Amino acid sequence: MANAAAVARVVFPSRSRETRPAAVTLVERSDWRTAISAAQLMSRPIRAPVLFSQGGALPAVTETALKALAPIGAKELDGAQAIGLGDTAAPPGLKLRRLSGSDYAARARTIDRLHAAAAGKPSRAVLIAPAGDPEIAMPAAGWAAKAGSPVLWVRGAAIPAATTAAIRDHGRPRIYLLGPESAIPRTVSRRLARFGTVRRISGSDAVTTAVAFARYADGGFGWNAVDPGHGFVFARATRPLAAVAAAPLSASGTYGPLLLLSDDQRLDQPVRDYLLDVQPGYDSDPVRGVYNHGWLVGDVGSISIDVQSRIDALLEIQPVNPDQTAP
Repeated sequence: MANAAAVARVVFPSRSRETRPAAVTLVERSDWRTAISAAQLMSRPIRAPVLFSQGGALPAVTETALKALAPIGAKELDGAQAIGLGDTAAPPGLKLRRLSGSDYAARARTIDRLHAAAAGKPSRAVLIAPAGDPEIAMPAAGWAAKAGSPVLWVRGAAIPAATTAAIRDHGRPRIYLLGPESAIPRTVSRRLARFGTVRRISGSDAVTTAVAFARYADGGFGWNAVDPGHGFVFARATRPLAAVAAAPLSASGTYGPLLLLSDDQRLDQPVRDYLLDVQPGYDSDPVRGVYNHGWLVGDVGSISIDVQSRIDALLEIQPVNPDQTAP
């Protein structure tokens, strides 16, 4: 909850009207699936960061953030300053637009319909995430916040009716499955092919799937972060709400995908190899180079200082000639 509040205030410092958000989205912290889907509302045109409620009440850290952010009201929401999902508490003094749904799949469709109405049309692509694998689903939040693609849900081989209805809302979209067949079985791919073109983005586990998504490109879909000059967001794979808290960082500033770390004391080899692959370099003057940037979400209990230092070194621009020094 504190991470979400901190990220919202970084992205929206709220020192002037231009730096305040139009609205914020409130989600119960126990409902990580709805929270990941709600990251779609951080995309344009609404750009509403997610904050968390707890047990139907607003914790102090969320109340403090709401006061500091002072959302101005979104014209696409008839002036609403907050979007409430499910049984979240109503923020005092703010105009609330409440969204309902019987479960996380239905709420994902409601979120998507609100976004499509605000944008004037549905997105051309939808992202399908596994409801039983939070670590695999995490990178979907950053992409939803950046691109406005909905995050819809399947559980094992079961496709909720609300997910099918949401896909149909998009006509015949491009459908992207996030995760290996162990998370989203091949039978799901075959069944969804009736509604659009289906492609899969996956690695062997959560860490490698996040790297695969960072590299992925299919037309206008995907980060396509295969060269230097990008932002990256790092979070622990065991903390799905960190992906939701971090989503505004993927949709502003240096933009960029979420990468996952399986351990607070170790930089996973696939992440290290990927960062080496996209590490920037310069020929004669680093001022003329491009740069990578990283955000680490969470305290040193999530990502240690030692791991942070390794990430720093891999993000740093380097001379193409190792014997070369900057002028």
